[in-house]
Amino acid sequence: MRLNRSIRHRGRRNKKALIDLDITSLLDILVIMLVFLLKSYNSTGIILNVPKDITLPRSNSSDVNTSGVVVQVSPSMIWVDDQVILDKEDPKGRAYDYGGRRIIPLFNELVKKKRIVKQIEKSSPEAKKFSGVVNLIVDKTIKYSEIKKILFTAAEAGYKSYKFVVLGENN
Repeated sequence: MRLNRSIRHRGRRNKKALIDLDITSLLDILVIMLVFLLKSYNSTGIILNVPKDITLPRSNSSDVNTSGVVVQVSPSMIWVDDQVILDKEDPKGRAYDYGGRRIIPLFNELVKKKRIVKQIEKSSPEAKKFSGVVNLIVDKTIKYSEIKKILFTAAEAGYKSYKFVVLGENN
């Protein structure tokens, strides 16, 4: 009889006691990672290429850029959506009209971009509507008089809203 009891309870004797696990430090690490990922997450999906000769001004603004045409301005060149449209050091013919207030190559390119968006808008009902927004990536050394010319040119081309892209500072 004694033998039967020991055989019956043999499996229970060999089982080890449960180990108590403290996961507090693991949860602390997970919370830190979550905060880091939420802080570094970009919800706009807009990727802007900044040419190497443009130095962006700094800002502590938290507004998010919207999609639109990207105009990049350096001391020597102007780009629209990563395509060079004006090299200021190599002017070919007239670059300005309206008494030097409107930049002709920039105006022509913005009108062309607007026309393309309007054609896509007509052909597809699900296409995004023309926003009329220009995202400006301007070197911090550019004078205000030049920025006024760019804004005037964009307004003449039908882009009534603009957003300046700046380099954010983390607090």
